[in-house]
Amino acid sequence: MNLSGHVCRLVAWCFPRYNLLIMDQTTHHQIFQTRFQVTPRVIDKNGHVNNVTYVQWMQDLAVRHYESLGGVELTRSMGATWVVRSHHIVYHNPAFEGDWIEARTWVVNLRKVRSLRRYQFLRISDGKMLVEGETDWVFVEIQSGRLLAIPPEIAELFRLLKD
Repeated sequence: MNLSGHVCRLVAWCFPRYNLLIMDQTTHHQIFQTRFQVTPRVIDKNGHVNNVTYVQWMQDLAVRHYESLGGVELTRSMGATWVVRSHHIVYHNPAFEGDWIEARTWVVNLRKVRSLRRYQFLRISDGKMLVEGETDWVFVEIQSGRLLAIPPEIAELFRLLKD
């Protein structure tokens, strides 16, 4: 992955729903990454981060990335939004309370009405891959819910990181 490019940093941003303190949030044109510490709130009865939590983190990460690119307001002004068509997740290793995680996301492709976004979650202390995932997003009109072709103004926001 090429991490060269413009860098934006936001320090000590918080995901209030999960009490996650984000210490470093960075956009390298193609890859958006952030670091956070696992809180007790997301630990399940097995003593590790609940699997469903990663789905929420994936969505939150995608939204933060899109916000950093200026896409949220532009999309709203068009009367459109992105919705999830499907998620695919591979769980490699568990994360535990107190672990620091580096989360990354990037867009792989844009098609007529769809966009494929990938994610990685790594434990910072040992570099182990915890989870890899992808989401197939579709661009829709808010009022009708019908699929819309992705406008050039939206497509231009993304620098694709192909496989």
